Amino acid sequence: MDLFAEQIISHYEHPHNKGKLVKPSASMHEFNPTCGDELTVYLNVEDGKIKDVKFEGSGCAISMASASILTDYIKGRSIKDLEKMGVKDIVDLLGLDPGPARLKCATLSLRTVKEALFLLEHKKVDDATKAL
Repeated sequence: MDLFAEQIISHYEHPHNKGKLVKPSASMHEFNPTCGDELTVYLNVEDGKIKDVKFEGSGCAISMASASILTDYIKGRSIKDLEKMGVKDIVDLLGLDPGPARLKCATLSLRTVKEALFLLEHKKVDDATKAL
């Protein structure tokens, strides 16, 4: 089996950062109608950086693995860094191209995180994030 496929299965079966933060700075719930994935992200932000992050949800292996991998990646990163992230960044983190049929599954976690940050900063969600 491909090393990256094994990573997806491992994160799906044993997700990192799964759970709920008690008093998050921001949270957001999103749904992927294509696959039926649901995801809620909870963020604690301090001094413009992600101090902690958790998620709850259900869905396909790609969406849940993506949430697990992304939440590991964003801890300690600045909001400005996250605002710049897009499809290529998720594909790079996953280590594989999910293809057009599964791309919304892979990007659900990033869209949800970015929307939570826009809400926290009282900003309108940008078109790039809406397209994820």
